[in-house]
Amino acid sequence: MDVASTSVIANEVRRTTYFDSIVLMRISHQVSGMAGVEEAGLMLGTPANKDILREAGILGPDGEAAEPGDLILALRAADAAAAAAAMAEAKRLLDAPREQSASAGLISVRTIRSAVRELPDANLALISVPGHFAVAEARKALALGLHVMIFSDNVALAGEVAIKREARERGLLVMGPDCGTAIIGGAPLCFANEVPRGDIGIVGASGTGIQEVSCLIARAGGGISQAIGTGGRDLKAEVGAITTLMAIDALDADPATRHIVLISKPPEAAVARMVLDRVARSAKPFTICFLGANGLALPANARAAATLRAAADASLGRPAGNGPAPRVRAERGALVRGLFAGGTFCSEAQIVFAQAGLPVASNVPVPGAAVLAGANGAHTMIDLGDDEFTRGRPHPMIEPAVRDRPLAAALADPAVAAVLLDVVLGHGAHPDPAGHLAGILNGRNGCPLVIASVTGTDADPQPRGAQVEKLVAAGVIVADSNAEAAALAATAVGAHP
Repeated sequence: MDVASTSVIANEVRRTTYFDSIVLMRISHQVSGMAGVEEAGLMLGTPANKDILREAGILGPDGEAAEPGDLILALRAADAAAAAAAMAEAKRLLDAPREQSASAGLISVRTIRSAVRELPDANLALISVPGHFAVAEARKALALGLHVMIFSDNVALAGEVAIKREARERGLLVMGPDCGTAIIGGAPLCFANEVPRGDIGIVGASGTGIQEVSCLIARAGGGISQAIGTGGRDLKAEVGAITTLMAIDALDADPATRHIVLISKPPEAAVARMVLDRVARSAKPFTICFLGANGLALPANARAAATLRAAADASLGRPAGNGPAPRVRAERGALVRGLFAGGTFCSEAQIVFAQAGLPVASNVPVPGAAVLAGANGAHTMIDLGDDEFTRGRPHPMIEPAVRDRPLAAALADPAVAAVLLDVVLGHGAHPDPAGHLAGILNGRNGCPLVIASVTGTDADPQPRGAQVEKLVAAGVIVADSNAEAAALAATAVGAHP
């Protein structure tokens, strides 16, 4: 242990040890909340992670010496006793998942080959390792005849292109890298929701986009045949929509799939033409939701959807929306501040505001939206899941406290008429995000308006109905979808619905 000022820095290194980043972030948050702990972080010993720990003032000599495959337990506490107690708790929490797996009778293996021997009927490998190892592990899975879902991010673009081309040659699908959501054979994978089986297939480069559309379909009485995530870069020119095209092929050949929904930010022109040419060769109807795209030349069997809500409605054969949009009136201010956990929701809200003639400042600008250079005096939409906010911290879907400080600032700002929020439920998400928000909002004076959407179903680990009730009790206006919440917020500052 090293002493800096009056605080104590404690580091411990576990050699060649890997844990999923979500597990590490949750443990870091739990340890940070202990008495006497000023800061804590559990990270692999990559140079970038060491920079984060160093900037946080919790990296000691032991941590500095860690290799990229090592796990660093780092913390700063008020005194040696608090540091020792926190380190002991961190180690207990790290060991708990393995002990729980053993007590539950789950099989633990060290290689993909060993896993295939234990589960010879498996045909999909889910990979969540540091990005620089992900392609190598995916290649091993492909060699064993497995489709692959790569949850890992920070994978080089050249590596993504190479592994997807190899998979295509083998007739296998690679979802990802940075694929956070899929529903395969009725099983929700990673950040996904519990939805019924049905006849609508989804191909999405957006995890939260898949979540929103699948949940809206489920709540309307429909169901999902398969939801195939592609990773956010699949429709880049370098990748050439390899996974998207293979997913369309698979759903086109699937007799259980009646309608196919494509979700993405606008692809590059050549890639869009390639995808739409493939759509045109299908006998099935498609809904194309390329958020922010304009002037798409769609084939006769496809229709465009400007929002995720419109995409869900179209797939169900319903007219977009539920009749005339309601209106609300703010009691103060003239601006809307959107604080989002989902980057796609942030983009969608900008599109809704653009349709209402309202320019927006954002850290994730989208095509087709008028974006102002600075936030002063402008409506703002912020993706709090962006790297600038999550560097070394949990994603707001995992830990809603990431939103606490900007939310408090928005509530206190007399220029803000309405605050726009998204609440995302499902596997992998925080167990009670609405309860956390309600704890902040209860007791406020009602100004500004707080408008939210809740993405999820009543079958989720956090039942949607109960989450909505908590928000309503705290004075939140809850819309049925993110697009409708954004439209409602626009009316609060005088826009016509």
